[in-house]
Amino acid sequence: MVQPFQLRPYQNNAAGFLYERDTAMVLAPVGAGKTAITLAAMQMMTEDKIVKRWLVVAPKRVCVEVWPIEAPKWSRLSVALAVGTPAQRDDALNNDVDVVVINYDNLQKLTDLSRFDGIVFDELTRLKNPSGKRFKAIEKLIKNIKVRWGLTGSFTSNGLEDVFGQCKIIDQSLLGRSKGAFLQQYFHCINRDFGQWEPAADALPKVMARIKDATFVLEPGEYADKLPPCHTVELRCKLDNRAPYDEMKKNFVAKFADDRVIAQNAGALTTKLQQMASGFVYNREGPVLVHWFSTHKFDRLDELLEENQHTNTLIWYSYQEELSELKRRYPLIQTADDVDVVARWNRGEIPLLAAHPKSFGHGINLQGQQHMVFLSLPWSLELYEQAVGRLHRGGQKHDVWVYVMMTEKTIDERIWAALHDKRAISDIALEELKDG
Repeated sequence: MVQPFQLRPYQNNAAGFLYERDTAMVLAPVGAGKTAITLAAMQMMTEDKIVKRWLVVAPKRVCVEVWPIEAPKWSRLSVALAVGTPAQRDDALNNDVDVVVINYDNLQKLTDLSRFDGIVFDELTRLKNPSGKRFKAIEKLIKNIKVRWGLTGSFTSNGLEDVFGQCKIIDQSLLGRSKGAFLQQYFHCINRDFGQWEPAADALPKVMARIKDATFVLEPGEYADKLPPCHTVELRCKLDNRAPYDEMKKNFVAKFADDRVIAQNAGALTTKLQQMASGFVYNREGPVLVHWFSTHKFDRLDELLEENQHTNTLIWYSYQEELSELKRRYPLIQTADDVDVVARWNRGEIPLLAAHPKSFGHGINLQGQQHMVFLSLPWSLELYEQAVGRLHRGGQKHDVWVYVMMTEKTIDERIWAALHDKRAISDIALEELKDG
């Protein structure tokens, strides 16, 4: 059987890097072909009898909509999905196939992985917390699996501290076994009561130097010329009524007729201010679940869609009430849960598609269209970049337009600034990992 697709030169280099190492990580931006690279390397390892059977761990949607589809394009490996009911998982795990693909939550339900001698963690950042139940359960399960590879877009997306857990699950020799020892070596404690640590001045280059030999960095310059431009446009708008927002920010309380919404602490305040930047706020304690006081973002969205002549548009939301308002305004809007939504979107059959970055931001190829809107922003740089990468990725033939809704003088501006700061950290980490 001849593979229908061929890797690009930079992808071949990455596949070779994986093949030469039992423990390795591929750090590549969204759309660079991490799945294709890995499948090619898995094929070589299987043919040379280095690995007999693979386990791929990924977010559920990536399990279902990426690996089974990409596998026949880039390899001759047989694949079974261990997703769904216990019986379906058992069938896949006991099937005589080369690769079993399972989602992170289901992996924790297993008790024995002795039939596998190679494992791939897709979206490695899911294992950034070595103290979490998921991490500890998985660590015990894979202790006898020698070949371990991790795939990620940016494992420093939310700071240098996240790197430790991801490296530990791949190879404990990279940064050691103890998170505490790692922090003591590379960080300063700024608040012991709350466990807050700040990287030392020279921490980033030192950490990157230690993991460099195990990390393949796919440089943007090697494929950027293959991608059309990505244009980011800030759509600034104003609250119709600033009083509730300003009152909440100042006093942790906002009054609505006979009801009032209270933020119990600073964390709750941050969440409520983000909701209010979109014109509404939840009230779990009061007689009214949701209070609306401004429709500015949705009114601006109406104008944008009209200006773009209602070209097919992907809309990212953060809160269920935002989705509810989208459905009220656009009854024919589709969501990630609708039938065959990816294929229909790529065929141009869906004018409006609403999705949440956490559930639809990883692995899904939506390159068939060119426009997306962020109604509100995620705090995570990884989620933001993965969301943008659904359209701006290999195979995209047109300019991509990313519209960011920004309510002036609100927390929206802080979140946007924070994403840029995290991007700077990520960019520096990439520089440290490059050869030279």
